[in-house]
Amino acid sequence: MTGPALIHVIGEVMVDVIARTSSPPAPGSDAEAFVTDQDGGSAANVAAWLADLGVPVELMARVGEDARGDSALARLASAGVVLSIERDPARATGRCVVIVTPDGERTMFPDPGANAHLAHVDTQAWRAGEHLHVSGYSLLREGSRAAVLGALEQARAAGLTVSVDASSEAPLRALGPEAFLDWLEAGDLLFANALEAQALTGVNTAEEAVAALVGRGLVAVVKRGSAGALAGAGSQRWSVPAAPADARDTTGAGDAFAAGFLASWTRDRDIDEALRRATRLAARAVSLQGGRP
Repeated sequence: MTGPALIHVIGEVMVDVIARTSSPPAPGSDAEAFVTDQDGGSAANVAAWLADLGVPVELMARVGEDARGDSALARLASAGVVLSIERDPARATGRCVVIVTPDGERTMFPDPGANAHLAHVDTQAWRAGEHLHVSGYSLLREGSRAAVLGALEQARAAGLTVSVDASSEAPLRALGPEAFLDWLEAGDLLFANALEAQALTGVNTAEEAVAALVGRGLVAVVKRGSAGALAGAGSQRWSVPAAPADARDTTGAGDAFAAGFLASWTRDRDIDEALRRATRLAARAVSLQGGRP
């Protein structure tokens, strides 16, 4: 087994305003909550989890020239993430309001701010054998799309392996699944939860979605929360149960899952072991408040 490959992560840095409610929402009235500010952003979360696992990782993103951006970047750097960051003089660092209900489920209201305007990704130092992971949010947002598509093209040409996270069901449906899938190429690794996978394929089950995505030449990994995870590549299929967890907050669980999978898969391409490591890390993530280790 070789050492961990350098993983480049493209996407967003956010500050999450997390409201953990003690009762279900009361539309038009009040429901008490415990409110905290936490570091967030899908790409930044993945990078932080990878660094926590000892995997060399570089984050490419855009934040505002503001105190929130300064603090977010300082904490990522102290966690061991190498930063390649654009600073936006006109737009604030992104924020996301996250409502966490007593069952641990979360609903997010993002204001992407500077994230939506990523203009350039420096790929000159990328080398064959490294890996590029892209947060789907950076493809779904028109302002950052061109830079990210260019990075994907450069990564494939340079011999990097590529993964993309589908990120969110509603924006995928608004964009149109074919447009999103057209940005992927055979051999790419796609992460999606069951709803995202079904939105991309138009089928009714996670198993059918894996088959449809594999039929396009992708390596498909579908997360099913407490039901575990599925994966497919070519004629092979894998399924693992969820790891035991004391769920407090599902924010960032998918990001931890992706980090756990990539930390394993980039070493030896063993999908079964990668799924098991991913579910273990996701279980750890949901036991924590916020989306970071």
